[in-house]
Amino acid sequence: MTAAPTTPSPGRLALWGLLGFSAGLPFTMFSTVLALRLAEHGVGLVVIGFFAWVTLLPTFKFGWAPLVDRFDIPGFARFWGRRRGWIMLSQLGIAGSLVALAVTGGDDDLAITALFAVQLAFWTTTLEVAVDAWRIELAPTPELQGPIVAANLWGYRSAMVAAGSGALIVAEFGGWTAAYLLIAAAAFAPFPVLATLPRAADGGGGRPAALAVGTLATGGIVLAVVAISAVAGWLVLAVATGAGIGARTNVTPAVLAICLLPFVALALALPRINRASADDPLRTSVAIGPYVDVFWRYGYAALAILLFVSLYRMGDVLALTLAKPMMYSIGYTKAAIGLADGTAALAASIAGVAVGGWLVMRAPLPLALVAGAVAAALGNWGLVWLAHQPVGTAALYAATAADQFGNGLAGAVFVVWLSMLVNPRFAAAQYALLSGFAFLLPRLLAGASGAMQVRIGYDGFFWLAGGLSAAALLVLPFVARVRARPNPDHKT
Repeated sequence: MTAAPTTPSPGRLALWGLLGFSAGLPFTMFSTVLALRLAEHGVGLVVIGFFAWVTLLPTFKFGWAPLVDRFDIPGFARFWGRRRGWIMLSQLGIAGSLVALAVTGGDDDLAITALFAVQLAFWTTTLEVAVDAWRIELAPTPELQGPIVAANLWGYRSAMVAAGSGALIVAEFGGWTAAYLLIAAAAFAPFPVLATLPRAADGGGGRPAALAVGTLATGGIVLAVVAISAVAGWLVLAVATGAGIGARTNVTPAVLAICLLPFVALALALPRINRASADDPLRTSVAIGPYVDVFWRYGYAALAILLFVSLYRMGDVLALTLAKPMMYSIGYTKAAIGLADGTAALAASIAGVAVGGWLVMRAPLPLALVAGAVAAALGNWGLVWLAHQPVGTAALYAATAADQFGNGLAGAVFVVWLSMLVNPRFAAAQYALLSGFAFLLPRLLAGASGAMQVRIGYDGFFWLAGGLSAAALLVLPFVARVRARPNPDHKT
């Protein structure tokens, strides 16, 4: 494990910016851009809402995050190390998935579109797992986390905006296939940069052989993931069809019931976890021990923590799902939306991240969390205002900027706060669990966003999104006082 520096160097911050760019570039392509692409092809809002469930995959990254801690990628890891090996594998998976989505740019078969959207989400998430674990290992304090998180989020959000605006502008004039191919080329660009980095401290072998073996291994791994996803997708569709779920089904009540299940399950399990000794199989298990450790350290306060993390980003996730379809429906072209993303959204997002990074370094974390929640709520409500303005550049840019400033500020503060909850002994697994759970409930509800909009309209939908962002403040007084249970059995 690399020792943490006293202050992040400019070179290290540039590296984190690049890694953020690598992770942020594809996210928009299987979320907001894909939603607009489907809307243009005549897919109904309810089905577009179902596609938002693709973004659920990152919430379950704890299911495979331990693999990133325990296994090496053949070829890549021997020369560049385990973390960079997983990053390089993920980048190749991302580029391949984007090419596949480009080839299916007409959306003639929605099942195929969904399959490759899932591949893109999986490899994007795997990249984030490896990057997050490395970041937490290198920066164990808020003072170190602040600038690194800011650099990482600048890269991430810049890439999201660049991908969204670039793809929409290209799609306006060259079609969706050209748009996805452009982003695939951009997504591949960081790979050669990482490939030219020096050998890891404990690395061995030659660079050409490492690249050749790693690329061959990547091909096999990617094909295996596609096959597993295809079988799983077929089973899900068969079950949904058998249950009578279709484009006109109101899934909102069922989704809300599912959202309560994690809290019920944890409430039932916590008494047993609290009594667990150091040698209890629950805590020593390689598979579940890292996750049990979270709930053992925080006890019943873990329920309040999970409620807070679920609410804090919920408004932004819901707004993200239907923001671009709403803009398109009231008369804005793909090019206009893309230009707003490439200018106002980019500048506002960078400013929001900068303010968030500054706040976590200068102010108590609870105060920074308040600022993030308020900014996010106001940004969500700005979309209600936009829907009632005449179609024009100024209104579009103002609403887009407000939304992205709040999103950036809340995101920067939230990442630092979440990182401070993690036990460094299980950095990859625990951050994957907490950050995944933070988006589990929001993304479940996002899948029902189309059905919700049909019933309450765009106004009601975005008012609700902002209200949920603000609702996190009701839980903050409780979680601000939470402290981890000391663990005398292990060094943390």
